[in-house]
Amino acid sequence: MESKKLQEIFSYLEQVIIWRINNPEKDFNIEGPGFSTSDHEGFPLGDYISEKKLARHEVVILLLALMPKLDPALLRRIYLEVPNSVLFDLCTTNDNGRLFFPTLEAIQYILGGSSISGRLEVLKYFDESNILIKENTVNLLGHDENATSNKINISQEAFNRILLGVELLPKMSKDFPAEQIHTHRSWNDLILPQATLNELQSIEAWYSSGHILMEEWDMQKTLKPGFRVLFYGDPGTGKTLAASLLGKYTDRPVFRIDVSMLVSKYIGETEKHLAKLFDKAENKNWILFFDEADSIFGKRTNVRDAHDKYANQEVSYLLQRIETFSGLVILASNYKNNMDKAFTRRFHSCIRFNSPRYEERLRIWQQNLPKQLNMEGIDIDQIAMRYELTGSNIMNIIQDVSLKTIASKSPDYSVSQDVLLESIQKEYLKEDRIFA
Repeated sequence: MESKKLQEIFSYLEQVIIWRINNPEKDFNIEGPGFSTSDHEGFPLGDYISEKKLARHEVVILLLALMPKLDPALLRRIYLEVPNSVLFDLCTTNDNGRLFFPTLEAIQYILGGSSISGRLEVLKYFDESNILIKENTVNLLGHDENATSNKINISQEAFNRILLGVELLPKMSKDFPAEQIHTHRSWNDLILPQATLNELQSIEAWYSSGHILMEEWDMQKTLKPGFRVLFYGDPGTGKTLAASLLGKYTDRPVFRIDVSMLVSKYIGETEKHLAKLFDKAENKNWILFFDEADSIFGKRTNVRDAHDKYANQEVSYLLQRIETFSGLVILASNYKNNMDKAFTRRFHSCIRFNSPRYEERLRIWQQNLPKQLNMEGIDIDQIAMRYELTGSNIMNIIQDVSLKTIASKSPDYSVSQDVLLESIQKEYLKEDRIFA
């Protein structure tokens, strides 16, 4: 059934191309073959066209981009019938010259015909107002991004999503300096003051209600898209875990950005890296998590030399991109004051992650100590009260103590006070703190 539906929709593309060859002077938008969306629903490609409400010219562009993967011989078949058409001079060919592939020039001809104004109008279909371009579904391949000889292409991600119903998430690379982070934990494992938890869960509310506010209430005219949050506080207080949990409970992938791969000493390169990142993530419902964000979102400086000037331009560019991004962006920093005020004014929420108090430290100890450990003779209440540790510190200590206990081959896995204090001391020394 799906194969038949695909054949029918590509028959429409063939019909359009033959119509153009026979009618080079006619206006496609007025006299071209019609396309009824309802006739092609019930399979992934047709449903995508219906869901995105693609105009007729957008359907043709999408099918031309898909053609090399799904019906590569289509233009060859037409060529054998009408070999003298100018259309084939505007296409590229494969290595043996037997197959034709559409270029931007070919699309200009198919949709604009011999009319100069019509072909110029087609160029407008490839700006950011076109949903196929905006969502990075279709792109043009070539060394010169403005060349009309560039071949039209569908991204592999879009192909998998539209034809196979599968979303393959990108891996960390030079072009995508981010890794997906996961967690097996739950909100109960994130031990924070209730007020902080409430603020985090209000972000979940944006995911469930934001589309009502923006679309049904028509507030996209007055409110900027997306949601921007700052997490700030000492290292090891739960910022990364909180970002991971937001992804888990909203069923969204979370990508932690490797800031060191974004920043470049060469003028303009940082902006290019950021542009690629945001373009890739746009309209994907991904969560972007910038850890140690103050290294690129930090305060602008007084301009003393050219370096300061371009550094400030980078911050301004970031400000513009982060404001127009339609998804959730989380910036994490140890200190709120390190962030440029132009960013903090635009955050929907600034959430402080404090070092845990005694009650919270006690809960972290109690919830995470393995049941197999025999802690008899150790007063965890006193340990929690005496030693000011972050959640990350405590988890490191629990791991260290557990491994030492297993290695000792103690029959009942008993832990001595000395072993526990030794592990606590190790955490203190890592942070150059005095252990007593």
